[in-house]
Amino acid sequence: MAPKAVHFGGGNIGRGFVAEKLHLTGYEVVFVDVMDSIIEQLQKVTSYTVTEIGTEGEKVNTITNYRAINSKYNEADVVKEISTADIVTCAVGPNILKFIAPVIAKAIDARTESKPLAVIACENAIGATTTLYNFITDAKNMTAENSSTIKKRARFANSAIDRIVPGQDPNAGLNVTIEAFFEWVVEETPWEPDFKHPDIVGVKWVRDLTPFIERKLFTVNTSHATAAYFGHNAKIPTIHEAMEDKKVNKQVRDALKETSELIVKKHGIAAEEQKAYVEKIIARISNPYLKDVVERVGRAPLRKLSRKERFVGPAYELAEMGAGVDALLGSIEMAFRFQNVEGDDESKELGEIMNAHDAKGVVEKVCGLKPGDKLFPQVVEVVEKVKA
Repeated sequence: MAPKAVHFGGGNIGRGFVAEKLHLTGYEVVFVDVMDSIIEQLQKVTSYTVTEIGTEGEKVNTITNYRAINSKYNEADVVKEISTADIVTCAVGPNILKFIAPVIAKAIDARTESKPLAVIACENAIGATTTLYNFITDAKNMTAENSSTIKKRARFANSAIDRIVPGQDPNAGLNVTIEAFFEWVVEETPWEPDFKHPDIVGVKWVRDLTPFIERKLFTVNTSHATAAYFGHNAKIPTIHEAMEDKKVNKQVRDALKETSELIVKKHGIAAEEQKAYVEKIIARISNPYLKDVVERVGRAPLRKLSRKERFVGPAYELAEMGAGVDALLGSIEMAFRFQNVEGDDESKELGEIMNAHDAKGVVEKVCGLKPGDKLFPQVVEVVEKVKA
């Protein structure tokens, strides 16, 4: 019998990245979602394709051996599947973790397997699995007694994922087009010393995840979003076209010079290694075959402007060190200008916040900065400029 993985989130990252690697490893994948349309398609269609696009052309993988459950109507079935599964993964968005925690908690309580369940959150957020663990072991979802012995039934490993999923053809159905490059790094220490971590094709297992998470967040996400916000402001439709613009390209490179200074100093990564990584990332986001729309990449500006995220996160640390952050402040400005964009609720909420608060109030509410922070007055100045 094939090992079983339960994956929360039937979206493009879930189908095109996480489930693809689980399938290639030999797992039966059980998708869990609350979106009727996605679950119905997964239940009706026995296979879908993942097309990997790189500079050397395309490669197509066909994904089979999966099932799908709508947790909105069939929670008991989800509990049963997880209680006998080997792995639980998720790609639902950081804000949704609290909603999937209760059903996972029930399933962990119900487990009788000798080997603990592997739980890996695959989200664009630092420490997402730890966040999920905290929701699962919250008193609302699990008794104190069961929380105290949870390691017997489940192990929780943080991860860093990196793969660009461009906008999809509206007629693609379940099929996903995705970039060929990927990185999936997972902590190996939660299984020690009693067990070995599970095998998953393409995963790099490491003892210390922090350098990988921050290098990715402050290089890939910083550059991608900078290109998106400057591109949107210049009315350039796609990321690769934005990167062809000399001014935008320079803004991206300048922002990465600043974040690279932090990465090299904080994590001891060699400057030449980081420089090579930057060039690789710039080549990736400049890939014309991805045809990524700037509004898609720029969506959810409130999250992207938050304290631990791709702009304010590194800028805060650099400012505290006394280093310059002019380029990151430029990215922050363009993110604040990303207001009332059609199809993006956060951009509309950002506009409402900008209208309802003065500059200091906006910076405290959106960026999580405090008046005593060295970065605070600099971001206040940016917001005042945007509001003018």
